[in-house]
Amino acid sequence: MTRLFTNAERRITTLAFTLMLATTGFAQGETQRLFTTTEGQVPYRIPAITTTRRGTLIAVADYRYCESDIGYGPIDLRYRLSNDNGLTWSEEQTLADGTGDEHDVMSPRTAWRYAFGDCALVADSRSDEVIAMCVGGKTVYARATRENPNRVVLFRSRDGGKKWDLGTELTDKIYGLLDKRQAGAVNSLFVGSGKIHQSRYVRVGRYYRLYAALCSLSGNFVIYSDDFGRTWNVLGDPNISPARDGDEPKCEELPDGSVILSSRFNGRLYNIFTFTNARKTQGKWDTRAEAADMADIQNECNGEIILLKARRAADGKKVWLALQSIPFGPGRHNVGFFYHELKKRHETAAEFASNWKRGLQVSHQSSAYSTFTLQHDHRLGFLWEEGPTVFNIDYRSLSIEEITQGEYK
Repeated sequence: MTRLFTNAERRITTLAFTLMLATTGFAQGETQRLFTTTEGQVPYRIPAITTTRRGTLIAVADYRYCESDIGYGPIDLRYRLSNDNGLTWSEEQTLADGTGDEHDVMSPRTAWRYAFGDCALVADSRSDEVIAMCVGGKTVYARATRENPNRVVLFRSRDGGKKWDLGTELTDKIYGLLDKRQAGAVNSLFVGSGKIHQSRYVRVGRYYRLYAALCSLSGNFVIYSDDFGRTWNVLGDPNISPARDGDEPKCEELPDGSVILSSRFNGRLYNIFTFTNARKTQGKWDTRAEAADMADIQNECNGEIILLKARRAADGKKVWLALQSIPFGPGRHNVGFFYHELKKRHETAAEFASNWKRGLQVSHQSSAYSTFTLQHDHRLGFLWEEGPTVFNIDYRSLSIEEITQGEYK
């Protein structure tokens, strides 16, 4: 039986909340700078964020001693935690400490430990496990070969992101999935940073399935795991890239369990994998489609996608709503949201790529990569790269009403 609060208890709760806000200096929906880049100091880049089953937010960013991407020098992964839906955050800690030791680079057995960057996160919906997949080593993506590839590394936490293991290299296991392609092996790849998607619908054994999108020199691919990142397989035919001209990608699901690929482009590319048997991963990819409503963006930049249940403000009808973050431009400036209402539980790639509306503009200056997570207070925890330095990592919680400017709630 639900116990109602007395007026006195309500006053005490309200007072406690007010005192907490007065102490932290932040209220719901205010922008907070989680990782600060100061001119002349080590910069941060590449945000990732997830929500654990207990509601803890984990925010991660590259700490780039080398001031550039993997391949140009040492990089660590730094993280902060929030247990109150983003109102307060823990002190910054190191998730993955790249050695920066040139001796490591000389050996294939230890090269992966040199640097870690471009993190993608997922927290299990039924346990306290969290995994972070990232790029490792000291090989420039565009110049990698199968013999000297971008390394693939996985870090695991078993306590909701408080502590992390020392990492496991998965390079040969992931590349090996594509080694026997008719067009030849993939020379360079990495998991698109930001989030790894955990299925809402497909559970095999202990875990709900994971989908991770690969960026490679041979186009995009999607891999999946039914044991929370311990083993992986390719979704669909490895000889067919769902977006041959795609760049940094993300995954989501339609309400019928079909997998969405969202890929960086001048705007955005979308494709849909439709199952004939989801548990056996039988099905096929559609033909990739360009989002015409984002065609005038004219910047190639990583963003994030999510599907949420919402209600149309005009008539109260319940709908599924897709949100996509991307810089509005020109160039890497003015990060904001597009949104798309699904007309049915399954859409083709062309249908999904159509009828996107421009929503909230979050940034009004230089800004680039962005990602977000659904918090336990039903708000979106938005994490993005923000100027004026290149870049700070800012956080803000947002409601559907704010993002769609009142059209949905």
